[in-house]
Formats: sequence, structure tokens, C-alpha cells
Amino acid sequence: MLDFKSVSPYTLGVELELQVINPHTQDLTRGGPDLLQALEKVAHPGEVKPEITESMIELNSSPHARHDSLLEELHAMRDAVVHTAGSLNLAIAGGGTHPFHRWHDRRIFPTERFLQLSSLYGYLAKQFTVFGQHIHVACESGDDAVYLTHQLSRYIPHFIALSAASPFSQGEDTSFETSRLHAVSAFPLSGHMPPVSSWAEFEDFFAKMLGYGIIGGIKDFYWDIRPKPEFGTVEVRICDTPLEVDTAAALAAFVQALAFWLLVERPYPADRVEEGLYLVYGYNRFQATRFGFDATLVDPRSQQSLVLRDDLLATLERLQPFADVLGSQAPLARLAAMTRGEGNGSTWLRACHEESGALEDVVRRSAQRWAGGA
Repeated sequence: MLDFKSVSPYTLGVELELQVINPHTQDLTRGGPDLLQALEKVAHPGEVKPEITESMIELNSSPHARHDSLLEELHAMRDAVVHTAGSLNLAIAGGGTHPFHRWHDRRIFPTERFLQLSSLYGYLAKQFTVFGQHIHVACESGDDAVYLTHQLSRYIPHFIALSAASPFSQGEDTSFETSRLHAVSAFPLSGHMPPVSSWAEFEDFFAKMLGYGIIGGIKDFYWDIRPKPEFGTVEVRICDTPLEVDTAAALAAFVQALAFWLLVERPYPADRVEEGLYLVYGYNRFQATRFGFDATLVDPRSQQSLVLRDDLLATLERLQPFADVLGSQAPLARLAAMTRGEGNGSTWLRACHEESGALEDVVRRSAQRWAGGA
């Protein structure tokens, strides 16, 4: 049996993978272990953990019922990490990729799991030095988690466009809004959950994968969205780490409002997985990855083409009554302003590069932005 933990529904938590920067060269540096050791002596909320290479750290928030308390905690965590990093002559930045680091310069963080992954995946493990935001939203049951995982897949392109902050990779403008997702897609257990329609069916699938020896646990599925039974949540894993914590909290509020609407109103069938959701999944995902808000999507239900920007604004409008209940009007308004014209992180990063012509300056300004500067 794969027990699904019972927790208060719609509570939120986020994980943020962050870049550890040498402020002189603006390249990634192996400062993660020293930073984590120093943070053990600093009072801060949440949890700060290692990631797969020593040039990364991960911030884990506590569970929150509302956006405002989540944002407050993220600000406190950010301030503690940035201040401690500064005392070690390090800087911290958001964004989905570092613009010019070379993957072969990275070193695996020597935990048992990360060393196992490196042994299994070879050079892909170092190329996984990319930086994402994971958003957890709580459900009452495993059946709810399966339903929500499938229904949120319709909004994968929206999450991509809003969070995109990785236009540069290996020193080049990739022409994509997010290049981070190419590293994720290389793993054999990436993609999406199979079309199971109940928790019992998911348990059967999970047991078969364990029996084949393909997985050792839920963490081995690198899906864009996956149930997380030990937390009692659904985990949205598609987002780039934003350039500042306010956008990270706003994205979490968006996922919370979507979950509230989908689980309260049940607008789509729960006894079966609609075939169209995954027939168009790969196409819509690519479009958002490449073109962001200007992507052309195919609606899986109407089979009509639509512009992502228009559909996202219509979705945010539909969620207003639920945002009123959750107290998340302000963060959804922030996302609407981004969609209408302010742009996402990739828009800002490209503008910085156009202004200075140097990727080192892009990193420096990105670190300043993460720290709370303009």
C-alpha cells in the first residue's frame, strides 16, 4: 500500500533551487557546502538543503494556508541566505539556468542519493545544474491527487510562460523562453503521469514499477506534475526558479487557486482521463517553452487553436471568485500584469543583455534582483 497522507487541503509549500555565484567572475562556484554549514548557525524559517551539484542550494518553505504568510517566510529565508552568502563572499541568484557556466566544471554534492544519481545518469547529472521552483498544494485524498494531477496538466504551458527565466545556456541565447526544461526532458522517467484514474490504479502502477526495479520511490519520477503521498500534496515541478521571491509566491497562489477551483467545482470527469489532455500535451509544452506568452496552444477539449496569453488572462479572470476566498487577488493581479505586457524573467534577462552586452553583467544584476534590489 502507498498511503496518501491526510492534510488540510489547499495548503501551500514551495521549493526553490538557487544559484551559488562567485561575485567576481559571476560564474557558478562550489560554495554550496560552505554556505549550508554557515546557515546551520543562523536562525531562519523553513529549511535550506543541498542540491545535486555543489553550485546549488534549495530553499524549502513551511506549509501555508495563504499567500501572504508564504511570501513573508520566503522574504525571511531569502534575507538570511543572501546575508550569510555575502559573509562568505558569495552571491545568490534565481533564474532557471546560469547563462554561461560549463556543465563539466560542476561537482556532485557527495550525498548518497546524489552520488547514486551520478553513477546512473553519468554526465546528465552535472547537466542537471538547472534551477526550478516546485509548488506543493495539499489534497484530502489520493483520488483527489490523481484528479488534480491530470487536470493541472492543461495549465502546464501557463506555468512555463509565467516562470520562464532561462533564455541563455552555455553562453548563448537559445531562442527559447526556457532552456532549463531540455535538461529535465533528458531523463527517462520525465514527462507526465500515466492515465490512471484513481489512487488504487496509481498504487498498482507504482507497485509494478517497483517490481521491475525501475524505481525505488516516488522521487524517481521526474514528471512535470506528480503526487507526493508522504506530504499529502500534488507537486508542480515545471517552473523555472523566478528572479525574485514575490513571483515565486504569486505562482504558488496561482496553483492554489486552480486547485481550489478544480477540486471544489469538479468541472471535468473524475472517473476517466480525457484522452485529449495528453494528445496535445507535448505540442503545447514545446510551444510554451519556445514562445512563452505568444505560444499557440491547442485546447484539448474544443480542439481549437488559441494564443497562450489570451487563455492565461481568461483563466486568471475565471479564478477571481476563488482568489477572493483565498486572499490571493494581489498575486494573481501581478501575474496578469506580467501576461499583458510586463513580461517574464526571460524578458528581463534579455533586456539586461541587450543593454550591457555582457552575460557577466546579466548575472550580477540578477543576483541584485534576487537580493531585493531593483
